[in-house]
Amino acid sequence: MRRADREHRRDAGPVTLEIRALRPDDRAAWDPLWHGYLVFYEEDLPDDITDLTWSRFFDDDEPMGAIGAFLDGNLIGICHHHFHRSTWARTTYCYLEDLFVSPDSRGGGTGRALIEATADLARAAGAEKLYWHTRTDNATARALYDQVATHVGDIAYERDL
Repeated sequence: MRRADREHRRDAGPVTLEIRALRPDDRAAWDPLWHGYLVFYEEDLPDDITDLTWSRFFDDDEPMGAIGAFLDGNLIGICHHHFHRSTWARTTYCYLEDLFVSPDSRGGGTGRALIEATADLARAAGAEKLYWHTRTDNATARALYDQVATHVGDIAYERDL
């Protein structure tokens, strides 16, 4: 996984934002971010769906994956993706399904770093496109998305890889 250096003003000076695949032992740190994402989208999933989603990230037979952004060893952002075939492509597309950065960590490049890391994974897997959706009123996220992808009409973003 890639690492991105990030200037972050603290007494310790610059710190490193690490982007890496989530591991089973990251569950306790992932849960609050996942819950925050669901609250944002006004979703209330049963616990068994959350457990199933988590287990899919570590099942080699599933085309899903999860990466996290860690600052000073603390998980501050998550990004879930999955690969699928398309009737419009020779290979696969990568759907960036969920992206969430903790509210107190926003504005420092974490969302962009997670998107770029997902693009790197998609490219390495031979995917032809990375895409995602958001709500029309998600202006903060859309400001970033408009910088890194092409708005295609619906609230769907695509990026050729």
